[in-house]
Amino acid sequence: MFADKWIYELLVFVYSLSLISYCIDFIKRNDRVNNVSFYLLCLVWFIQTIILIQQTFIEKNFPILTLNEGLFFYAWILLNISIVVNYLLRVHFIVLFTNLFSFFILLLSLSLSAQHEVLAQGSQFVHEILMIHITLALISYGFFTISFTLSCMYLIQYSLLKRKRGFKWMWRFNDLEKLDLYSYFFIMIGVPLLMIGLIFGFVWAFAVEVEMYWLFDVKTVGSILVLVIYIIYLFLRMVKGYRGKPISIYNAAAFLTLLVNFFLFSSLSDFHFS
Repeated sequence: MFADKWIYELLVFVYSLSLISYCIDFIKRNDRVNNVSFYLLCLVWFIQTIILIQQTFIEKNFPILTLNEGLFFYAWILLNISIVVNYLLRVHFIVLFTNLFSFFILLLSLSLSAQHEVLAQGSQFVHEILMIHITLALISYGFFTISFTLSCMYLIQYSLLKRKRGFKWMWRFNDLEKLDLYSYFFIMIGVPLLMIGLIFGFVWAFAVEVEMYWLFDVKTVGSILVLVIYIIYLFLRMVKGYRGKPISIYNAAAFLTLLVNFFLFSSLSDFHFS
């Protein structure tokens, strides 16, 4: 299966880009981003279909006889359904969450198959899933850090304006509206990156660990908590209409939770390295 490992790497890469684009479009409606997401999703469908055709007609093996093959075929079915729904019904909520689940199933199929491969490429693929998990999580933390900095700048400038102080250098902070908007923008990017990164992490852990104790590990729970907190931020801003000082204070508190998870929970974790 992993003789042409680059095909599966390309498949995962394109699917990840499509999901990140769909998440951004879901958070802040953008027709151009939605179109790019759909085209990337079609490319994923094309790659998966070529792989299934090769397995069925060239290797003479209809891919449903083993658990790994069945998961791959199941992910392909979900992908077909999501494309039809996206094209005919334009129900973005269903498309996004169907593909998040499909992506998880696809990754699980590939990682379990790689575990049973005697080739070095199989174990390397599982290791690459771990590397992607760590990389995406750290990149998302970077975006959250920048957002936190902007929120702090907002709160400082807001306080100075209230007290009518610091006008000589306040222009360097930019205006309050832009600081608030930029802070929201970086979280809007960071949330889908962290979400996709956690999916990679769950799949890797499930593939290499027989027992499920990792699911209750303090770092795993902490990472899920951080994601939920930032999703709540998006909910408060998009649905409840929170702006300015209240949402900046919430963002600062959310970042403190992230720091606790990154430093304290990592040292307490039995599953993650400190």
